[in-house]
Amino acid sequence: MRALARAISLVEDGAPEAAAILREAFPRTGRALVVGLTGAPGAGKSTLVDRLVARYRSERRRVGVVAVDPSSAFSGGAILGDRVRMQEHATDPGVFIRSMATRGHLGGLSRAASDAIDLLDAAGFDPILVETVGVGQDEIEVARAADVVAVILVPGMGDDIQAIKAGILEIADLFVINKSDRPEADRLAADLQAMLTLAPEDGRPRPGVFRTVALRDEGVPELREAISSFVTGAGAGQRERRRRDRAEARFLAVLSERLLGRVLETAVRSEGINAIVEEIAGRRIDPYTASERVLERVVIR
Repeated sequence: MRALARAISLVEDGAPEAAAILREAFPRTGRALVVGLTGAPGAGKSTLVDRLVARYRSERRRVGVVAVDPSSAFSGGAILGDRVRMQEHATDPGVFIRSMATRGHLGGLSRAASDAIDLLDAAGFDPILVETVGVGQDEIEVARAADVVAVILVPGMGDDIQAIKAGILEIADLFVINKSDRPEADRLAADLQAMLTLAPEDGRPRPGVFRTVALRDEGVPELREAISSFVTGAGAGQRERRRRDRAEARFLAVLSERLLGRVLETAVRSEGINAIVEEIAGRRIDPYTASERVLERVVIR
């Protein structure tokens, strides 16, 4: 556990050893089921994750949790620390919980979160639950990291409108109405069903709608079965497509990061990025011309 935690820290910090660690781990990945849980703040995602962990542990499965929190403006670390809400499993050797900061990433997941998923996969954790930061439409990147995505809604918080937003609608494989003991739950369920009926056909299975009261563990067994049924049934083909899309997205992300690093190291170092920024801020040059000037000096070996 300590070695795994250390490896994730090195990856998250972008340490020189990170690439070698990921390179060594990668051949052992691709076996774990990755479940994404996303939704608006206050929907009870962490409590639901806690209950799902308990279900999987009752099956004697080793469970990994990656909880992506907002970044502290001061330290850059995770603010919320979801482990506080999962104390029941904090000392369980069969559960590994890692809170990670978004580091300003607007897609709901930091790039390092995908690397952490790989490390947990290589370490034999299956399933891996990924809880995203809870910022609404920007969370669509969880669909690239997960085999199945559950969008968590809660009655009485405007989620009936939030769910209709295209970004959230398009990533959902399952809709979960948590805190469904509230009186507005019936209306939210009806609105969701109507929305799904009107949604254009895109070849994907229509998302199911499930009700839970996570604090009382109500509806969680049914949700657990729905996740399993999706990845082995209607969503099996989609899972493979997602894994290919994920591979492409990660390759391009790493390539972009490496290319930018090479450009900054070789073509910008002599002039200095601060000097270029001062020119742009002073309106002496536009960003496009400045970029072209730098690219003319780039040598790709």
